[in-house]
Amino acid sequence: QVQLVESGGGLVQTGESLRLSCAASGRTISALAMGWFRQAPGKERELVAAIGRRNNKYYYVTPVKGRFTISRDDAKNEVYLQMNSLKPEDTAVYYCAAPLERDYGRDPDRYEYTYWGQGTQVTVSS
Repeated sequence: QVQLVESGGGLVQTGESLRLSCAASGRTISALAMGWFRQAPGKERELVAAIGRRNNKYYYVTPVKGRFTISRDDAKNEVYLQMNSLKPEDTAVYYCAAPLERDYGRDPDRYEYTYWGQGTQVTVSS
């Protein structure tokens, strides 16, 4: 079991930045790919960014490429999402997630994400 707790969301204006954090407990995440998802009102949940173990692979959904950066600190059992140049369309609840299986080299967006945090709201005003 992995418990995930997100923090760092808030209300910002267009062009500003936020850094989301995800603290994991119950299991070390060093062997896992990790991901950040988001869900906007009336839309399906989408994978925003994912990172493989040992920072070996990355995935970003096209609209956030060049603006968002996912990173991890396995010593702290934490994952981060740095979000720059935020836009109103980035408004959503952001979730940290982890797969059940360990990362054995697959692209990090190809895993089934099983464990979820409670989410943190990000609101970008225009």
